[in-house]
Amino acid sequence: MMIKLYIGNPNYSSWSMRAGVLLRAFCIVHDEILIRFDGFDANSTFKSEVKQIGATGTVPFLVDTSVHDRHDRALIITDTLSIVEYIAETCVDHAIWPKDRAMRAKARNLCAEMHSGFGALRQHCMMNIGPDLSRAGALIWRDQAAVRRDVARIETAWADMLDLSHGPYLAGDFCALDAYFAPVVMRLKYHSLPVTDQSQIYMAKICEHPAVRDWVSGAVASVEFLEFEEPFRLSANDPEPV
Repeated sequence: MMIKLYIGNPNYSSWSMRAGVLLRAFCIVHDEILIRFDGFDANSTFKSEVKQIGATGTVPFLVDTSVHDRHDRALIITDTLSIVEYIAETCVDHAIWPKDRAMRAKARNLCAEMHSGFGALRQHCMMNIGPDLSRAGALIWRDQAAVRRDVARIETAWADMLDLSHGPYLAGDFCALDAYFAPVVMRLKYHSLPVTDQSQIYMAKICEHPAVRDWVSGAVASVEFLEFEEPFRLSANDPEPV
């Protein structure tokens, strides 16, 4: 394989983090190309650059330049679940999914739930790696019942998986499921949302993983304050959200 992973700003782009952490966790050689956010309207530089490559206008997307279609175009995969499955099928020596059949099915099922659900948490607690968003998180937790419901469901799912696998990760060893929930951990952590002791232990384990640490350090080092991504802060220097 000759893989290129195109990502958005690593402190904001939760979907990019899923794929980026997965590739790092299994030491899969790839080039990572940043297409910075400047807006998401049709006239933005971001949309223009993405569409020039032939993607759908979103990140992340994976390009395998070693695979071509009948029109001699390199393979482009624009969906994170599809990226996970492509990596799992191509890199068969890596346990991208659990080896146990039942655990593998549960992991895939929970990834699919994450892929299409938890809209309130996504909307109100946008991923933003680095700043202290605890004040905003406290207000969100107080006022947004849907966020509380999303977090309750996430914690129930985590507890179920950890009970079955005995940890330390959701399906035992680190796999695609943990990469998929790494951005959720970032949302919960930086918004300081209240979670159980068991969830805190799992979150700490995720934050300690080398692949996650590498992503987080890169996000902090390359941080770029974008007003449209940060409704709770006036500038990157604000220690607390307004």
